[in-house]
Amino acid sequence: MPPGSRVRVIKDPEWDGPWREVFAGNISGMAAPDLVEHDLGRPGELAYWVDFDEPQLDVNGDGPYGKAYIWARYLEKGPPPLAKIISTPTRCR
Repeated sequence: MPPGSRVRVIKDPEWDGPWREVFAGNISGMAAPDLVEHDLGRPGELAYWVDFDEPQLDVNGDGPYGKAYIWARYLEKGPPPLAKIISTPTRCR
């Protein structure tokens, strides 16, 4: 996923983590994706830096975090960014 891609950070179906909630963010441009080097990592699995739309707590209640290094299995293509609604005043007659 290229930097700026919208993602949704999801929970693991096997346990209630690694985050308290499902939430949205963007793939960060601060570093290229990297191979997960962990015993639980899947062969060829990548991890990405993700900038969160809003600060988040992890499943242990630590945080809030504004960005994190997240394994690809917890990322889905996400929703478009929230649009700011600009209202134009209307005149009453």
